[in-house]
Amino acid sequence: MQAKITVTETWLRKHRYLYDGATRHPFIRSIRDGNIDISAFKTWLGQDYIFVRAFVPFVASILTKAYKGSDDGNGDVEVILGGVAALHDEISWFKKEAFKWGVQLSSIVPQKANQEYCRFLESLISPEVEYTVAAVAFWAIETIYQESFAHCLEDDSKTPPELKETCQRWGNESFGEYCNSLRNIVDRQLEKASDDVVTKAEATLLRVLEHEVDFWNMSHGRT
Repeated sequence: MQAKITVTETWLRKHRYLYDGATRHPFIRSIRDGNIDISAFKTWLGQDYIFVRAFVPFVASILTKAYKGSDDGNGDVEVILGGVAALHDEISWFKKEAFKWGVQLSSIVPQKANQEYCRFLESLISPEVEYTVAAVAFWAIETIYQESFAHCLEDDSKTPPELKETCQRWGNESFGEYCNSLRNIVDRQLEKASDDVVTKAEATLLRVLEHEVDFWNMSHGRT
């Protein structure tokens, strides 16, 4: 018997061109092909550190929304709480990497693409934003990184040894399983959501894809 196609699968098929643009961006391909300009990597490192700090209150707000808007029996709170806890290690990792690469985090100024992405996250923190809509953004952001960096770990990749740890941080199987857990949460919520909420959630996915491409462009020295 053929399995039912989920809403997220429908979206990913429908928006494949945009999704591939986010997960197979020239910045990512340059890492995978071993020809990345290290200055571009350093730009990404500093800008993403700023983004992750803005990501923390966003994820915390989703935890609150999950507590109020999910079925306890599905374990949404526990899954999202794991994501909150992991962000502490992630920020520590950025600081360690910045020291290794000589990036002064205290002097980093957020670029336009980063500012706009952080403002988008802040807009989703509002209590008026439905749990389902915010959860879609969370799943998409995490999954784009997982698929992007996993691409750099494939057998035929030429990723520089000094960047393997970076790729492993998000491209590993365990993080992939976590992203699948988020996707399951999203699909459960979408299954019971109103048409209006589903429409807003899909629009949110598209906004994330656009912001991710802009962020990669910024890191890659493109506008």
